[in-house]
Amino acid sequence: MSTSALQKAKGFKKSKTGTYLSMATTAFGAVTVTKQIKKARTEHDTLKLVDAVVSAAAIVTGLAILYRELKRLGDDDVLLG
Repeated sequence: MSTSALQKAKGFKKSKTGTYLSMATTAFGAVTVTKQIKKARTEHDTLKLVDAVVSAAAIVTGLAILYRELKRLGDDDVLLG
């Protein structure tokens, strides 16, 4: 692998594509949290419900941070330049 290709691979996480992939992965976690919330409500388990809600808040915050990073990248995409 050439040095240029290696640099591009390292910069993938800071690219638009990498950010979109991170957002998709984070959003996929919402499916698990939704299942946790439903199960906790069915079982009337307040502690599990609180845990799931905190996890949901972390997902929302993570998506907001990734969205901000995506906006910040703008046209300065590492993989394209």
